[in-house]
Amino acid sequence: MRTKQKGITLIGFLFVLAIVAFFGYMAMKLVPAYAEYMGVNKAMNQIASSGVEGKTLDDIRRDLMFKMGFQYVDDATIKPSDITIQRANNGATLHVEYDKVVPFLYNISFLLHFEKSVQLQGNVGQ
Repeated sequence: MRTKQKGITLIGFLFVLAIVAFFGYMAMKLVPAYAEYMGVNKAMNQIASSGVEGKTLDDIRRDLMFKMGFQYVDDATIKPSDITIQRANNGATLHVEYDKVVPFLYNISFLLHFEKSVQLQGNVGQ
């Protein structure tokens, strides 16, 4: 009596392994950028919850850059011009928007766009 073989062939296994390796390499390149964004998010929430009564935009930028240093955010990632304050309805919103280019393969790169806003507590000075 003949039995039917079950399983994956060597060629099929190599094909599956190549796909898994490709996506694993992609994850290794992208996860640090998203972890860095989580650090930016945490630093912004710390600034928002601590209050900004009487602080100027430069003071808030300085405090935010200092807190992002503790969150392992690279200094080259966010420039001071990426940090803005928008005033509306007797309140202020801290807004950070930046792009990050992550090299992938040869001449292929990922362009990641990050944007976050938090409501500030207190009055922002001029």
